[in-house]
Amino acid sequence: MIEFITKLYNFIRYDIWRSAEYELSKNRKFTYRFLKILVLAIRGFINERLSVKASALTYSILFAIVPFIALLIAIGRGFGVEDMIESWLGQTFVAQVDMIPTIMQFVQRYLETTQGGLFIGIGIVVLLISVMNFFMQVELAFNEIWQVDKSRSVIKQFSLYFSSIFILPILIVLSSGFSIYINAVVSKSFIVELLSPILRFAVKFAPYLLNWIIFSIVYFVIPNTKVKLINAVIAGVVAGTAFQLFQILYINGQMYLSRYNVVYGGFAAIPLLLLWLQISCLIVLLGAEISYASQNIQFFEFENDAKNISPRYMSTLMMFITYIIVKRFENEETPLSAYQIVTEYKLPSRLVNPILTKLVDIKVIIEVFTDVNIEKTYQPAIDINQLTVSMLNDKVESFGSENFLNDRNELLDQFWHKTSDLVRKSDNMSDDMLIKDI
Repeated sequence: MIEFITKLYNFIRYDIWRSAEYELSKNRKFTYRFLKILVLAIRGFINERLSVKASALTYSILFAIVPFIALLIAIGRGFGVEDMIESWLGQTFVAQVDMIPTIMQFVQRYLETTQGGLFIGIGIVVLLISVMNFFMQVELAFNEIWQVDKSRSVIKQFSLYFSSIFILPILIVLSSGFSIYINAVVSKSFIVELLSPILRFAVKFAPYLLNWIIFSIVYFVIPNTKVKLINAVIAGVVAGTAFQLFQILYINGQMYLSRYNVVYGGFAAIPLLLLWLQISCLIVLLGAEISYASQNIQFFEFENDAKNISPRYMSTLMMFITYIIVKRFENEETPLSAYQIVTEYKLPSRLVNPILTKLVDIKVIIEVFTDVNIEKTYQPAIDINQLTVSMLNDKVESFGSENFLNDRNELLDQFWHKTSDLVRKSDNMSDDMLIKDI
């Protein structure tokens, strides 16, 4: 038994990552890929401390839940589907049946307060800021999972997230309308006996489908990087199903949580709400890990090497990526995004993203958007006829604080000047070597 466990550990830890997908049969390829995604998602869950991030999101949700629901209902009123949205909220948060009336009272008061008097302007601003802050926290958590260092600009975040909020009521109406239609067919159709099991299954399946769509949109839209639709859908199906099953499990398990009522009384709904939010956030973040792992699985065989990469090889990769960007600019070709650099040149995304961020910070390249590709791409920030190897190296090595201990140690000052002279002399041979001519 111990030998079997040891072999299984070695297989999952080492052997599975040494097999190229083109060497495997179709069935084994699917199995290996599934195991890799599972391992990477669990490892990311542990290493990136998703439980801590889930706690932070739970805290943000507590501030945003009333303004967010108020915004949804306000949009629903504009389209005349307020009752349908309220019904959907009741079904979605059925696990929090004790808290729903209280939350809805807060929402109604919030909407009434923002509809008149001098508070109307301040109320709308507070509402928008509360909702925006929540989405910004979610994007920050997703970007950390995707190894993206920079978030979108505030204007882009505002336009993206609030346009998504306007789409959500449409999905709710379609889902509710579908359920109503199916129920009407079941009650009136002459083929009820034949089709009713299928139709009833469709009614029960509708919440799963809506969850899949919503979660897939979340994983496709929120990360500030290119996410393939197939990978967002995979994560959306897994997370949406897990969320719906958790709802069922939570509702059925509330009888075992009755001791909270004995200890907390009517206050018990609050810790139960926090528990529900915490686990829901964990499911959302785990889905983000799955989408990231499924999209970048082919690059994880380099992960151990990437963690222990030498400064010399990192410098070479940085120069190579700069060379790619410069040559495409020189040849008047469409600039590449981070994802395109990763896929076209078979480079690990965990190295490419930090390198691009560093090159932007030292002002060697800039982020641009083209008409052909709305995704963020990269072009030289310096005249390519002046960008030499020594200039790039100097910008990389001099970025950040240095020589801040001067006048504190005379020997250190002398050593600093001597080593700086040595570096300048060694760089003389590359002073005239342009990056584009390498």
